[in-house]
Amino acid sequence: MDIKHIFFDLDHTLWDFDRNSMLAFERMFSAFEISVPLADFLKVYEPINFQYWKMYREERIDKEGLRRGRFRDAFEPFGIEFSLTELDHLATSYIDELPKDNYLFDGVVDMLGYLQNKGYAMHIITNGFEEVQHLKLKNSAIDHFFQTVTTSEEVGVKKPNPKVFHKALEKAKAIPLESIMVGDTFEADILGAESVGMRTLFFNYRKENPPLQYRVIDIITDIKNHL
Repeated sequence: MDIKHIFFDLDHTLWDFDRNSMLAFERMFSAFEISVPLADFLKVYEPINFQYWKMYREERIDKEGLRRGRFRDAFEPFGIEFSLTELDHLATSYIDELPKDNYLFDGVVDMLGYLQNKGYAMHIITNGFEEVQHLKLKNSAIDHFFQTVTTSEEVGVKKPNPKVFHKALEKAKAIPLESIMVGDTFEADILGAESVGMRTLFFNYRKENPPLQYRVIDIITDIKNHL
């Protein structure tokens, strides 16, 4: 393949979201004196959060609905109810805490250095919140690897909407056939990029069963074997 541009998703692809999120919750639970065992909470929260992000991508809820709803629904099985004001305080605290820990997946920094030395131009396309994603890149000390960062909030729609990918390609001065999208969410990253003619590489973080015609990696550093 004559690939010149590599577009990465950030959360669950380069940035170890689950590990960093757990540490953010530990501090949030301590600050708000929440007595629910964190491990039990995360088992409930993580699938709820995944579904809320799906609704957010599909424009069925807004940012506020995502932030409030995922906490309201996750605490409900534990018999805990919060007012809207309390939910907003929880959501703000969590978002503030999230970029304080910045663990990456094993080998990510070396991989990015390798790709940079090979002459690839690298970019980020993310549905994450604008104010948080740039902090994650900066605090994890990988921001210098990327020539452009495109967020869904910047564009006004979310992946897999083709507008996000067109905007990212425009900013990168890249054409689709010379570009590859690497991400962990099949619908948002892979089908979205494919719809504008980009090549794709699915990081199968959640151990799904994607259609056989798609190229898949189980370890993010294996990208080097597919370029």
